[in-house]
Amino acid sequence: MGDILITDDERDIRELISDILQDEGYATRLAGTSDQCMDEIANEPPALLILDIWLKDSRMDGIDILKAVKRDHPDVPIIIISGHGNIEIAVAAIKQGAYDFIEKPFNIDQLLVVIRRAMEASRLRRENVELKRGEQAPAEMLGDSATFRSLRAALDKVTKSNGRVMLSGAPGSGKEMAARYIHQNSTRAKGPFVTVNSISIEPERMEEVLFGRESPEKGIEKGLLEQAHTGVIYFDEVADMPPGTQAKILRVLVDQSFQRVGGTEKVKVDLRVISSTNRDLPAAIAAGTFRQELYHRLNVVPIAVPGLEERREDIPLLAEHFVEELNRSQGLPLRKLGEDARALLQTMLWPGNVRQLKNVMERVLILGESAGDITARELPGLEEPSEEEGRVVLSGGLATLPLREARELFEREYLLTQINRFGGNISRTAAFVGMERSALHRKLKSLGVVTSTKAGARVAHLED
Repeated sequence: MGDILITDDERDIRELISDILQDEGYATRLAGTSDQCMDEIANEPPALLILDIWLKDSRMDGIDILKAVKRDHPDVPIIIISGHGNIEIAVAAIKQGAYDFIEKPFNIDQLLVVIRRAMEASRLRRENVELKRGEQAPAEMLGDSATFRSLRAALDKVTKSNGRVMLSGAPGSGKEMAARYIHQNSTRAKGPFVTVNSISIEPERMEEVLFGRESPEKGIEKGLLEQAHTGVIYFDEVADMPPGTQAKILRVLVDQSFQRVGGTEKVKVDLRVISSTNRDLPAAIAAGTFRQELYHRLNVVPIAVPGLEERREDIPLLAEHFVEELNRSQGLPLRKLGEDARALLQTMLWPGNVRQLKNVMERVLILGESAGDITARELPGLEEPSEEEGRVVLSGGLATLPLREARELFEREYLLTQINRFGGNISRTAAFVGMERSALHRKLKSLGVVTSTKAGARVAHLED
């Protein structure tokens, strides 16, 4: 439940309130001066602060303490009490973020009602934060290809540091999943992971969303940077951030502090920054749409996240993972991949990468059979099978070529596809296509197909 910190320069008052609250089952701490109060808060923020507005022999009064606590611990509710209360002090306290204001001599029942409400508000706020964190599924990094192992090794190297990471890769390749993996395996794992979707926030609202707002009517509203305190702030598609906001973010990275919109106090934050982009940022810098200094601040550790076509070996594993996930979350049929479906998934084009693969599997489970293995004919984008068994539908270009050229073109594309499907592994490709390894090498050479290493994996391509 958390404890209540009672700060009053009158010993009798603070002990009286403490005794009453302890009888009600609350744990309490006591402070007689502003220094004692701030020391207690620095040691462990309370669930609630009861604060006298006048503190004799203290360097700070209640309003000063209120401002400091709301700046550094905005979630702590504060009840102001005073024997010299008037409407101006009450309004000033509420404007600075106090939960409520009670005059001395106070009614015990009234005080308990206000405390219960404040503690309930504090509890609900904490539970809401925990629920939001709980909604974040574990960042499962799935794959066994050489390309994927290279990516995970790079991510593992940066988890224990506090360095800023720039993740680059095509849309849908899993950049946010990589960012969450870094967070969940770091010393900040217990802190929040807050995403800034740069493209979806209206430019005129970007500063308010990031830095928060202070106003007499609504008090303090925390922005995303403040919400990420002690954790990670993730700038998704940072190239879409408005130029004016880029300059202010740059200052935050330098100072680790900022001002809320409408505020005057500096807010200090302790956070790690991870960014992502699918754009060519050096080209954006040259075009004048992205600040070069911000790029250098964010791009301390660049990591490229490969697309599916660079890790085709992982496609069946990912597809079956999505089937299991969709079964748990939506109750869709739990089905296995048939061999023909596995092979076809590995040869298809995936411009939308992992995101597209998940969408394809969801579509198959919704529209396909309710049981049995998933077959190739259930996958989207395929011609309906001919009524005449054994027939293959030829593409228009292939059908117009002489037999020798058509056969050579087919063999080249077929072997390119199979080699890339097996991550450049010649032995596995030879076993699948039914050829001796040496014979396959000769065939590849005659067709002008060569293999080379790219991003830690072997891939096939046509000879230059």
